[in-house]
Amino acid sequence: MISYVVLFLSALIAATLVPMQSEAVLVGLLIAADKPLVWLLVVATTGNVLGAVINWYLGHVLVQFQDRAWFPASETQLLRAKKWYGRYGRWSLLGSWLPVVGDPVTVIAGALGERLFPFVLMVTLAKGARYLFLALITVPWL
Repeated sequence: MISYVVLFLSALIAATLVPMQSEAVLVGLLIAADKPLVWLLVVATTGNVLGAVINWYLGHVLVQFQDRAWFPASETQLLRAKKWYGRYGRWSLLGSWLPVVGDPVTVIAGALGERLFPFVLMVTLAKGARYLFLALITVPWL
């Protein structure tokens, strides 16, 4: 059970703006081969999607404070993000699994008012596919 908790927490934290590598945890558990593959994928994906929802919520709430000095983005940066998200929209969430840019995209989606259900759907597809791909390239080597 502890393995699932560690995987879930590492996937959740990895999806936020805090640096963390959930892929290494998943690969370690795949190599140990003592847990069903399907459950490892479900736990990792669920944790990672929940972390992205936290980002979405932060963007959704924090944008209300954009006029404050401590707000992390300038008006110019917000306009650029709106233009970019306006061009690619929710399809950009398919890149939410990418290192460096994936997590900020989820924050931007929340800040720009993306609805939660389509957000969760797109992020689940992206992050689930990433973990499945990782499993598919790891398991044959065992």
